[in-house]
Amino acid sequence: QLQLVESGGGLVQPGGSLRLSCAASGFTLDDYVIGWFRQAPGKEREGVSCISSNSLTYYTVSVKGRFTISRDNAKNTVYLQMNSLKPEDTAVYYCAAGMVVTTNERPYEFWGQGTQVTVSS
Repeated sequence: QLQLVESGGGLVQPGGSLRLSCAASGFTLDDYVIGWFRQAPGKEREGVSCISSNSLTYYTVSVKGRFTISRDNAKNTVYLQMNSLKPEDTAVYYCAAGMVVTTNERPYEFWGQGTQVTVSS
């Protein structure tokens, strides 16, 4: 069974950090583009970042300089390090696997269930 599982979400104060993990089972991530997306209450899901199979990285403007995406193919896992978190980063974060390097969600084939990130004092 092909599956992506996110973890690492939680409650953090503004300015704090979290590291999200996206672990794959049933397939290897090596050849896939992995994207991170988020959906805040009442808003559409948006692309946050993606990493290509050869580790080229892309970020949406609002997180550039604060978030870092990386992959560890030996662990079949992709990470999203989130620093200097702001209340507006509050959302459910999803990872997804696909074959197109984009932060547009349409080409992504496999999706995780999401992990909640709440930034609040």
